[in-house]
Amino acid sequence: MKPQSLATLAFALCAGASLVSHPAHAQSAQAQRAQKTAEIPTCSRSLGTLAVLEPETNWWSSYQLSSPAALIKVFVSKSRCFTLVDRGKGMAAMQSERALASDGDLRGGSNLGKGQIKAADYALVPDLISQNANASGNNFGGLLGGLVGGRAGAVIGGVNLKKKTADVVLTVTDMRSSEQVAMSEGHATKTDLGWSGGGAIWAGGLAAGGASGYSNTEVGQVITLAYLQAYTDLVGQLGGMPANASAANVQQAVTMNKPGRLFTSPDGKTATRPLDAGAMLYPTGAKQGQMWEVEDELGNKGWVSSLLFGLSR
Repeated sequence: MKPQSLATLAFALCAGASLVSHPAHAQSAQAQRAQKTAEIPTCSRSLGTLAVLEPETNWWSSYQLSSPAALIKVFVSKSRCFTLVDRGKGMAAMQSERALASDGDLRGGSNLGKGQIKAADYALVPDLISQNANASGNNFGGLLGGLVGGRAGAVIGGVNLKKKTADVVLTVTDMRSSEQVAMSEGHATKTDLGWSGGGAIWAGGLAAGGASGYSNTEVGQVITLAYLQAYTDLVGQLGGMPANASAANVQQAVTMNKPGRLFTSPDGKTATRPLDAGAMLYPTGAKQGQMWEVEDELGNKGWVSSLLFGLSR
């Protein structure tokens, strides 16, 4: 075969390989997105009730995104690891409705009043690891236009526009003890997306959850993957949490409404010390009839009649 013919054949083979590689790359990107959708962890039981709160700093508006709380709520809903309770706009609407009820404006039998709100066992706050806005860099693929680019915020709170990375953190606080029971970090880059020039991950689910910006923008998808990594790690950390967070915590303190006495046993025969009205006591959880075992603020343990105290507020 002539050298010219060999060159022509080689060019044709290269061109053919190029044509084949594009569909394969696109399929690879689709497969990666499908895999990441399946990576949202699921739980066989609820780990408790969870309130997802917004961070103190409103960093997401710089990227034309909704609050990351909406994103985390989608993860929680899909994973079935927690029962969500609303402490945002839904809570405000509920309080407004209850105000109507207290004013007597609702119909009879509405069954809306005190003692119905489910308590949050845990509060989760999604945030960015740093708050450094001094580094330089370029726009994130031109996504933000002139809003955030150049030297004006290339790194804003853990999202690096030059390196196309996101570093996020999730913290969980026990609502009864105030203990921070878990913290997890997540990191993602644009290369983790498996893009072939564009696309969206979890578009339907995130849009339905009010987090559409996280599914159809580059910066949103990078942040989404970082939070997914952090949430997956978080669920692993909380896997050993008690089935009943309320029962597992220390009992709520009580306050003496009337003067009384602290007894050595629940039969109430031998008193160890008097208890003044207003004294705060800490139940141990042991009960016999109307008698509760408690500790006072000096560490004395004994029994007292529950008819003499009420829950501390």
